[in-house]
Amino acid sequence: MNSFETLIKGRRSTRTYNNGEPLSPEQVELILKAGLMSPSSKRSTPWQFIVVEEKEMLEKLAAAKKTGSQFLGGCALAVVVMANVMESEAWIEDASIASILMQLQAEDLGLGSCWCQIRGRQREDESDAADYIRRLLNAPYQLEVLSVIGFGHKAQENKPFDESRLQWERVHIGKYQMPEGEKSGSV
Repeated sequence: MNSFETLIKGRRSTRTYNNGEPLSPEQVELILKAGLMSPSSKRSTPWQFIVVEEKEMLEKLAAAKKTGSQFLGGCALAVVVMANVMESEAWIEDASIASILMQLQAEDLGLGSCWCQIRGRQREDESDAADYIRRLLNAPYQLEVLSVIGFGHKAQENKPFDESRLQWERVHIGKYQMPEGEKSGSV
């Protein structure tokens, strides 16, 4: 296991995978456990995960939106992250936390991952990407699709996050500090 600092520096979006190299059942189980153990508002656990490994279905998921979903056709595993909007008003946050925990688990296993935003996105024909995925996977209407996360063996290692690019000016101590030269909009 990596230190957490090493883990977050190393987790970079991976869009190119070693095609045809499946994940082991143990790797898939650990990724899903990370999502299932994630915290949620009032312990409502509104998320649902649809696991896709079949190549034909991965190709269909790759066509879920205009741009940014094509990499799903080359991954070994996709997890469609959904949440029941009737169970939590914080379903977006809950599903997002589950998503990143699965991605961090994948990185800890030496695997690559990439988030594909679905909520609020359209397909090539301007239809709703979430509706497309719900129909494709036979998911009920009360499950809103947040994202699809692709997982697989990295085709190449990405450079760790460069700490010289940290934007410390976005951190405010005690109260918001207006950058010099900007006008305050406060009352």
